Amino acid sequence: MRSSTLTLGAATGAALLAAAVLPATASASASAPVREGSVSAAALLAKVTSCSQISNGKYRTDDETSASIPVCGKNGAVFWKADMDIDCDGQRTAKCSEDTDPWYQDDTAFHQSDGKPLRADSLPYVVVPSSSSLWNYGSAGIKGGGVVAVIYQNKVEYAVVGDTGPTKIIGEASYATAKALGIDPDPENGGTDSGVTYILFKNSKVSPIENHSAAVTLGDELAQAFLRDN
Repeated sequence: MRSSTLTLGAATGAALLAAAVLPATASASASAPVREGSVSAAALLAKVTSCSQISNGKYRTDDETSASIPVCGKNGAVFWKADMDIDCDGQRTAKCSEDTDPWYQDDTAFHQSDGKPLRADSLPYVVVPSSSSLWNYGSAGIKGGGVVAVIYQNKVEYAVVGDTGPTKIIGEASYATAKALGIDPDPENGGTDSGVTYILFKNSKVSPIENHSAAVTLGDELAQAFLRDN
């Protein structure tokens, strides 16, 4: 990631990224919106145009930025709009290690079903701020393995809650999440400074956490419910 105050973790699962699904009416052109599941980015974003703040303050996106990002509440979910720093912690791979990431750590907050840390270069996952007086993710119904819809430039990628980070910084996801969304996944210089929406579905959990296809299936169901309930 680009912040020197690094989060615990990167992610992976045995499951490889599922191919993004084109809408049934779209052709496979460069301009066609790409998404996983049946719910469009536009439909999800239409439900998060205003914020009912549930955090006891706001987060920074990086060490050097001001605190400007609230955690917002909706029926069945919480969300925030931020940047994306790249988490490459966890299992060592050719893409994620001390050689590729100056802040690399060999563990993640949540582990695969075999007990190993997650693998950031193949499992789409999101980092949540560690619980603090600012906001306690567990008290909000968010847990390790919970489903997250990550939206960027008309694309929807389903991920899981895979790691925890600094208590005052928000906006981070795994190498695999960034790559799927067309964001530079380089852990040192990649990411994007803005434009990413994270919708975390309350009381959800993918088991095993490393099963990305299960996250997509459950995420699509939860996204449809989110549209109905908000």
